[in-house]
Amino acid sequence: MRSLMACLFFLALAASGAAQAETRVFIIANEGDGYGVDQCLAKGDKCGAHAALSYCRSRDFAEASSYRRVDPDEITGSVPKAAAKCPRGGCNEYVAITCQR
Repeated sequence: MRSLMACLFFLALAASGAAQAETRVFIIANEGDGYGVDQCLAKGDKCGAHAALSYCRSRDFAEASSYRRVDPDEITGSVPKAAAKCPRGGCNEYVAITCQR
């Protein structure tokens, strides 16, 4: 009886773990490509949805749940802010894309 209860417990635990989606946030450099996709991603506009989805799928995730511009201080604090240390806007902006399996 005890082994049956233990087996049921582990099955329930495994089922609850399988129901939870794996989520990962990718931080990428937001480099202008001339097509405006970088601005769609950075602003979180609807036009960036396909690019974010393609990024997630290329890493074996099923969907992109969000995407937005990330302030360099949000990352590690070691990335310089564009206005402070980058002449003429030469530094990259960064985008966070949240992917789920």
